[in-house]
Amino acid sequence: MSDKAEAMVSETTQMDERQSEKAANRSYAAQVLREAFTQWGARFGLFWIGLLAAVAVFAPFLANSHPLLLKEDGAISSPMLRYLSMGDFVMLAVFFTIVVLIFLNIRFYKKVIVLFTIGSLTAIIAFMLVSPPLLTVYDQYRVKQAAGAYEWVIHAPIPYSPKDYIRDEGDTGLEAPLAAAERTHWFGTEENGSDVLSRMIHASRIALGIGFVATGIAMLIGIIMGGLMGFFSGIVDMIGMRLMEIFEAVPTLFLLLTFVAFFDRSLYMMMVIIGVTSWPGYARFVRAEFLRLRQQEFVQAATACGLPLRSILFRHMLPNGIAPILVAASFGVASAILAEATLSFLGLGLVDDPSWGQMLNQAVQSSTFNWWMALFPGGAIFLTVFAYNLMGESLRDAIDPNLKKSAG
Repeated sequence: MSDKAEAMVSETTQMDERQSEKAANRSYAAQVLREAFTQWGARFGLFWIGLLAAVAVFAPFLANSHPLLLKEDGAISSPMLRYLSMGDFVMLAVFFTIVVLIFLNIRFYKKVIVLFTIGSLTAIIAFMLVSPPLLTVYDQYRVKQAAGAYEWVIHAPIPYSPKDYIRDEGDTGLEAPLAAAERTHWFGTEENGSDVLSRMIHASRIALGIGFVATGIAMLIGIIMGGLMGFFSGIVDMIGMRLMEIFEAVPTLFLLLTFVAFFDRSLYMMMVIIGVTSWPGYARFVRAEFLRLRQQEFVQAATACGLPLRSILFRHMLPNGIAPILVAASFGVASAILAEATLSFLGLGLVDDPSWGQMLNQAVQSSTFNWWMALFPGGAIFLTVFAYNLMGESLRDAIDPNLKKSAG
């Protein structure tokens, strides 16, 4: 028994040593992420954003007037696949690549390279091969199905596209949820007769897209500028600080309103403007971390070994100083989503594409208050912003132990 006990103690000690070694080999950012997502708030936020991302990626399979599969004259076809756009294929490829990379034990920068490569190749191939029909007639499938032209047909769970105004069923407009007996609209319809739930599903693409892309642009500029300012200091730091003050003085919302008033309403323009005007916050965090890290022994050793500047900045210093940037990024994504929703609510957003803010605006446009147009899009905006804020709070608590809330 004593030998077995000693063997168990030895095995337990070895496991503890391996776990301690793994923890020591983890970067500071990885340790912060691991600790932050032990909190229920961060887990709820991650669950909601993950669910929203899955809904956005698979939106054509969830809400579409084109049948998923049908059999006509003995031939099986998929109208839904024929109408998929280049963006749909790229999003699907990126999504499945991310899922696979999560389970691969390789360095983070290698995952980014693989993701960028697959995304670029998919975009090039889709641009060359994918050409959906320009003219879309949504009601043709309902007419043929009513006439019995199909042997069988499989529809999406929500059998309406976001731009399907259901003209074949008469003069449609604002309808409360489940108000029409001949058709099912779980979240009601908007002023043009299109299904609200379908538009909300497809609008999640715009919300997440503008949040991630705008924040990605801001982080890229901020990391480069902040890293150079913090590492070199001196004249580089002085010029960078003056440049940051200039961009911080620019009001993002009013700049967006100006561009929308004078130029075309473009989602890409919104992404670029929000990203270009938001980078100073990230640069300040990176600058402060790099000023601290450049005095560390591992940085001085890397410099003495003659490693190139990009290796010192982005391979050795950045992984140990990126944790505060993750906090700012979570709040930045929420701010970008709110900025787009505000523009759409004011009637200055995208013209025909679905948007949560645009639908929220319809709640107060008519003489009566349309509660379903306020509850569902407003609830989606609230939950999304709230989820990002929860993750940001958890990350901030994990970084600063003094901010941690007591368990009691």
